[in-house]
Amino acid sequence: MSFAFIFPGQGSQYAGMGRALFDAYAAAREAFEEADDALGFSISRLCFEGPAEDLQLTENTQPAILTTSVAALRALESEGFAPPSFVAGHSLGEYSALVAAGALSLSDAVRTVRARGRYMQEAVPDGVGAMAAILGADARTVEEACAEAAQGGVCSPANLNSPKQIVIAGDAAAVDRALELLKSRGVRKAVKLNVSAPFHCALMLPAQERLAADLEKIEFKELRVPLVSNVDAKLIRAGSEARDSLVRQVSSPVRWSESMELLAAAQGVGTFVEVGPGKVLSGLLRQIAPDARAINAGDADGVRAARAALEESGAAGGG
Repeated sequence: MSFAFIFPGQGSQYAGMGRALFDAYAAAREAFEEADDALGFSISRLCFEGPAEDLQLTENTQPAILTTSVAALRALESEGFAPPSFVAGHSLGEYSALVAAGALSLSDAVRTVRARGRYMQEAVPDGVGAMAAILGADARTVEEACAEAAQGGVCSPANLNSPKQIVIAGDAAAVDRALELLKSRGVRKAVKLNVSAPFHCALMLPAQERLAADLEKIEFKELRVPLVSNVDAKLIRAGSEARDSLVRQVSSPVRWSESMELLAAAQGVGTFVEVGPGKVLSGLLRQIAPDARAINAGDADGVRAARAALEESGAAGGG
């Protein structure tokens, strides 16, 4: 039976994440130590102790989630897991997925996402951009409202998370207009998000250009297992494709719903292991592929439970 590892993105962070993994698994400790050395400061302490306000800063959030996710991955591997059939990651999580696929080193990934977070934060002045979550509206309705609301500015879908959840991003005034349009068209729930920047829209192009220069300096190996890219919702295996995907991802929508549909429907994946903090992706999976099984492996108990669950299903390897 095939299974996939999926890795969370920004929004899954919490103070205390990764501590139980660090205490329980030598392989997880090594991952945190590698990230600390690569960054030149203790990202592990920030994960374990906070404070929450520092952890919420995008340039800290991104390396913190990636490090915790890779620590969970290393713990799973130390339990004797066979490689997954596929990997995927939501936005930032795509970097974790590429580490899992052997395309990127943890050191390169964690340094890159710290810079990525800073570039994204600096691309748009505070208050200029906004994001909002739209619940219960189809993609076409949202796209039409965004196009009408843009009025020469930027407003577009940013995260196509599930059939029931789409996030939009753009100029703050345009996002407000889109929300009013959607409410007038019967959309029952549309709320502004408390985020530091309008991610995954054209306002991020300055960040994309800066990140592209950094990514060109990093070695990308061929992937050991296929990855579903955010930007195209298609399977890739080449390191060059992975680099290109990470560049375009910054200003393009995250096609998460399509990515999970590809794995569940087209590739026959029945079990998804969310590797990293939180349970956001498991919740979305229930909306996208309700017959699929979601397992959380974000802490030491989760890793052990995942091992037991996959052994029971015949999806895990031994050794």
